[in-house]
Amino acid sequence: MDAFFFIPIAIMLALVPGPNNFCALNNGLRRGVGTALLATFGRVTAFAIFLTISAVGLGAMLLASEAAFNAVKWVGAGYLFYLGWKAWRSRDFHDIALSDSGDVAAEGTAPVKSTRALVMQEFLLGITNPKAIMLFAAIFPQFIDATRPAAHQFLVLGSIYLCAEFVSSAVYASGGRQIRRFIRTPRGATRLNKATGGFFIGAGALLLSVRQ
Repeated sequence: MDAFFFIPIAIMLALVPGPNNFCALNNGLRRGVGTALLATFGRVTAFAIFLTISAVGLGAMLLASEAAFNAVKWVGAGYLFYLGWKAWRSRDFHDIALSDSGDVAAEGTAPVKSTRALVMQEFLLGITNPKAIMLFAAIFPQFIDATRPAAHQFLVLGSIYLCAEFVSSAVYASGGRQIRRFIRTPRGATRLNKATGGFFIGAGALLLSVRQ
C-alpha cells in the first residue's frame, strides 16, 4: 500500500474514541492543548513498543495467549477504575469554576499534576490497552506488502500512525479546552467531575468486555 493513502486511514483509526483520547480531552480541559500534546508522547511511546512487538512477530503470540491478554486487560481496566475514582472525587474543575468567576480557590485542593505525570498517565493507558495490541498485532500487518521488505514498511507506516496520534490528541484536547468555557459554577464543575469519573469507569468496564 502507498504510504500516502495510509495517512487518512491512520488518522481515522487514531480518532476512534478511547481511554487515551479521552485523557487528551481531559488534559486539554485542565492544562491546555500544549500540555496535552506533550503528554501524548507517553501514548506514542507505548504504541511504538507495540509496533516493534508486532514487527518482530511477537504480537500474534501475545494475542494467542489468553492469560497474557487477560492480564493486560485487567491491569488496564483497574487503572481506568482508579482514574475514574480520582476524577469523581477531584476538585480540579471546581477550582477552574472559582477562578473563572473571580473568586479565590479554596484551600486543600488537589495539586496540579506535572507534565511528566501526565506523560506517564498516557503511557500507562496505552501500554495496558489490549485493543491497541489488537490494532498493531492483528490489523496493522494487513497493510504490509509481502513482496517488499517488511521492516521498512513498518517504520514508514508506524511513523505515520504515531504522527496521526498527535493529530487526534490535538483534536480531543481542543474539544476539552472548549468545554472549559462552559464551567461557570462550582455545581457545574462538580457535575463535570462526576461525568469525567463516570467515563473512565465506563471505559474500564468496556475494556473488561474485550475478547480476543
